[in-house]
Amino acid sequence: SGIHGSASTAILKDILLLVVILFLGIYLPYHYHGGIKPMFETLDAAKPEFLLMPKEGYSISWYISTCITIGLGQYMWPQCFGASLSSKDERTLRKNAAILPLYQIVLVFILFIGFTALLQIPNLQGANTDLALFKIAKATFDPWVVGVIGAAGILTALVPCSMLLLTSSTILSKNIYKAIKPDTTDKQIGRLTRIFVPIVALVALFFTFYGGESIIALLIMAYSFVLQLFPPLLCSLWKRNPVNKAGASAGIIAGVITVAYVTITSATMGTFFPQAPQSIKDLDIGIAALIINIVIMFTVSTITHIVQKNPQIDKESNFKKTV
Repeated sequence: SGIHGSASTAILKDILLLVVILFLGIYLPYHYHGGIKPMFETLDAAKPEFLLMPKEGYSISWYISTCITIGLGQYMWPQCFGASLSSKDERTLRKNAAILPLYQIVLVFILFIGFTALLQIPNLQGANTDLALFKIAKATFDPWVVGVIGAAGILTALVPCSMLLLTSSTILSKNIYKAIKPDTTDKQIGRLTRIFVPIVALVALFFTFYGGESIIALLIMAYSFVLQLFPPLLCSLWKRNPVNKAGASAGIIAGVITVAYVTITSATMGTFFPQAPQSIKDLDIGIAALIINIVIMFTVSTITHIVQKNPQIDKESNFKKTV
């Protein structure tokens, strides 16, 4: 029922969202600059380097590695698994996979909105970039139009957030609480899930206001976390899986610890390899964590496979410990 509710809301959300984005993406450049081409000309004159990839920092290597992180991590989210399992049949999944990339076309119009806001709204930097849409809307339209845009924004957040809250709460109740107390019934799990939903929502709301990062930075960090599930999942699809549970778990833990450490310390690839080429120093840290994950995953899997095939090694090790 939770997934059905999110899907029903998504129909209204998508219609309203597409109308608002297409309208704003076309109207704002013409309203302020007389067209899309004049908007780019004004932007290039005001901020000559803005439309170019910088040579350091957010360079082309950062951009490509971040795209890989997001692309591979996209379907690692638990709520995507839940939504996939609720599909009517295989054809529905194939149809969704074919249609979903078309949404990326809408990003062009979102960029037009962002470029217009950048030129019209002063001091649009850091976490304030999250408010670009609403600031440009308030400066351009009557309050009732801003209300419609706000409604589209609320619905846009509501649909994925409802799935995230439902999935997170289910994981807490079923994968964690029930692991501690195995005798927990399904009815109790359902009750606990409903209790966890507002708790998780309040925690997320707290970090929204006090996290100190823009939503893009938080998203990239989150994708770096879930990306660590990709290697064992990919290996599990092979006919002969070379990875066992110990290797998969060790790799995931190592990758997650790497992302957490880098996030807490604000480190980069350049911090660890100061003498490396700039293209290496600018790589997204999610890729570095993924490499560490893969190396440890295969190493631990190989070692445990050898021990399992040669039980004598394990016996000798236990004998030495006993002695």
